[in-house]
Amino acid sequence: MAETAAPGLSGTPRTRLNRLREEGRAERSDLQAVLRAGFIAHLGVPAAAGVMVVPTVYGFDDRTVYVHGSVASQSLAAGAEYCLTVTIVDGLVLARSVFEHSVNYRCAMIYAVPRIVDDADEKLAGLRLVSEHLAPGQWDYVRPPSRKELAATRLLALSLDEASVKISDAGPSDGDSPDAALGLWAGQLPLDTRWLPPVPDAGIPAGMAVPAHIAGRAGQPAHPA
Repeated sequence: MAETAAPGLSGTPRTRLNRLREEGRAERSDLQAVLRAGFIAHLGVPAAAGVMVVPTVYGFDDRTVYVHGSVASQSLAAGAEYCLTVTIVDGLVLARSVFEHSVNYRCAMIYAVPRIVDDADEKLAGLRLVSEHLAPGQWDYVRPPSRKELAATRLLALSLDEASVKISDAGPSDGDSPDAALGLWAGQLPLDTRWLPPVPDAGIPAGMAVPAHIAGRAGQPAHPA
C-alpha cells in the first residue's frame, strides 16, 4: 500500500497569517520541529478572574500535545478554547535604524478545547511523553509514578488539528535602503543556549556517576535547530 503524505497545517482564520506571510510554515513537520526544539510552553487559560497565561512543560505525539502542571488545578471552563504557544528565540536582528530591529525566532501556536486525561493508560503514556521530551531516558531510569501519585496528577490533552507556525531567520532588511549610507554596522546576534554540566544533589553518595543519558547532554544545545 502506498504511503500517505502527512496533512499540512490547518488554514483557519486564526492560523492564516495576515502579515509577514513569508515567515509562515505550512507543513506539519514544521510544527513537530518547533515542539521538539522547545520545552516550555505558555498556555492561555480562561480563568474565573480573567484570562491567565501560564508557563508549563509539555510532551507530544503526532496528534496531541499533553500539558502537565498547576494550570490543570484551575477550574476548567467546559468547552472553552485554550491557546498553547511555544517560542524559541534564536537571536537578535540589529539593523541601521531602531525601526528595523527585530528578533529571529521559531514559534508555534495551537488552538484547542482541552481534554482532561482520565484514562489511566493514556495518562501514563502522556506523562511519559512529557518526561522524555524534557529529559530523554529519565523515565526508565527513575521510579515510575505510583497509583496515588497518578490520581493526584492532572494532565490536559490538546489536539494538534488547528495550529500555525512562524519562523523568522533573516538578517536586517534595510541593506538597500537610504540607511545603508549611514556607515553603521548591521547584522545578526545569534543566541546559543546550551546545557551545563550536571550538578549532583547533596544527598547522593560521594562519587556516584552521573547517568549517561544526563551526562551526555552537557554542552548540547537546549533548543536544537
